[in-house]
Amino acid sequence: MFRVLGSPKKLCDGVTRRDLLQIGGASLAGLSLPQLLSQNAHAHSELRPGFGKAKNCIVLFLYGSPSQLETFDMKPDAPAEVKGTIKPIASSLPGLDVSELLPNMARVMDRCSVIRSCTHPYPIHGVAYAMTGTGFVDVGMELNPRDERHHPYFGSCVEYVDRQRRGGQPHEFVQNVALPFPFSSKRTDQPFRAGPYGAFLEGSFQPVWTEFFGQGTVNVHKDRTGFAYDGPEPYVGCSRDSHFRLAAVDSNPDVTLDRLNRRKSLLSQFDDGRRDLDRSLPGQSLSTFQQMAYSIVASPKVREALDVRHESDAIRDRYGMTLFGQSCLAARRMVEAGSRLVSVFWDEYGLAGDAWDTHDQHFPRMHDQLCPGLDKAFAGLILDLEERGLLDDTLVVLMSEHGRTPKIAGVRGGGRDHWSQAYSTVFAGGGTPRGKVIGATDSIAGQVTDRPISPKSMLATMYHLLGIDPFLTHLKNRDGQEVPLVPETAEIIPELIA
Repeated sequence: MFRVLGSPKKLCDGVTRRDLLQIGGASLAGLSLPQLLSQNAHAHSELRPGFGKAKNCIVLFLYGSPSQLETFDMKPDAPAEVKGTIKPIASSLPGLDVSELLPNMARVMDRCSVIRSCTHPYPIHGVAYAMTGTGFVDVGMELNPRDERHHPYFGSCVEYVDRQRRGGQPHEFVQNVALPFPFSSKRTDQPFRAGPYGAFLEGSFQPVWTEFFGQGTVNVHKDRTGFAYDGPEPYVGCSRDSHFRLAAVDSNPDVTLDRLNRRKSLLSQFDDGRRDLDRSLPGQSLSTFQQMAYSIVASPKVREALDVRHESDAIRDRYGMTLFGQSCLAARRMVEAGSRLVSVFWDEYGLAGDAWDTHDQHFPRMHDQLCPGLDKAFAGLILDLEERGLLDDTLVVLMSEHGRTPKIAGVRGGGRDHWSQAYSTVFAGGGTPRGKVIGATDSIAGQVTDRPISPKSMLATMYHLLGIDPFLTHLKNRDGQEVPLVPETAEIIPELIA
């Protein structure tokens, strides 16, 4: 593009005279007016308000997708087959009622911004669509993390850009960590689901997963999709000795540095034969292990941060003695210790069709298994960050892959199926405004009626707040082609900038 210098003079439509001159100059270079306008709209994100306001980010991902109608978009005047049996309560944010099952969250909503108009065309479990730059997803991609069409996970991209800025050098502390255990690894039926992986970035940009050590304290019976599970459910309650360690390092607390060094020497002998292995998920984890884990484990800092047993009982109880609650507490400790990006997944446990995927037993599960743990964990995290002076620097995003159908299915306990045309997401801290409701849906929370927002725009805004230009930053795929962080249709959401 040709740059034309001079003092800007803004015209009535907000376009400056300099912009028009640049458009004319750009046409000489082969850019059409529409191309230039698109480029101009996305250029220089760092000059916009809010750029880099967040030093770090905690992503809370509710796999399976919660219902907008039982969380942040209550419709008490809808027909009975839509509104269900859960009633709304007022929150601390005027104009925002929330579910009666979320009383603690209701008290902190004035610190948050709620998007009620999230929408996209893919009502499948597309963690890969919600959290990467890919412009589409299908079932084949969802069930195959190795599908070459995948793009890198949001956290992997953040770490990649940050490392490039450091001249390619890894950080001294783990920067892209995910809790509570490797994704979809606690299901009785495989395969692994796609989403939180490095894709075409090299293996060292995979999220570093933790492993959960503890016991579930509440036995549950699950019987869905032809499978059954009977046993303890840590997402409902977990033991006081629960804690986390890096899964990529070792599950044995007695491993010594001498043993680790011997392992490193042994592993290095296989480097020449690992090219095929590196293309697999275990191989990529091994690469991460070699390049990062040894330098991290030499210091007790990471293990100390992940060991939530160092917190007082009062703090732990504030988050809730559940797997999600203690994972959120560990996320706060990791951010405080120096992690840039921490992801906490409410994952399937025991069988597929679990977590927030409430095709049946919707209302009992919301009452007994899901909302109580979310309620304490989210409120505990927001208040804890605020009291420690960390909320302004820490972007917290509570999100999922889609919403659920307005009409209740006539199955046992009621059911809501997949619905991506309208759902809700919550932002807090890290340069976002307090006390704002963005967008609206119709009378049954089925269609967006005001301010439709795509997951790609949410990602663009998250990158922007973390100081990464989502439009001028590109990655290189396996073929050496440049790939944007987000599709060109994405935008930075101005309502989410304080």
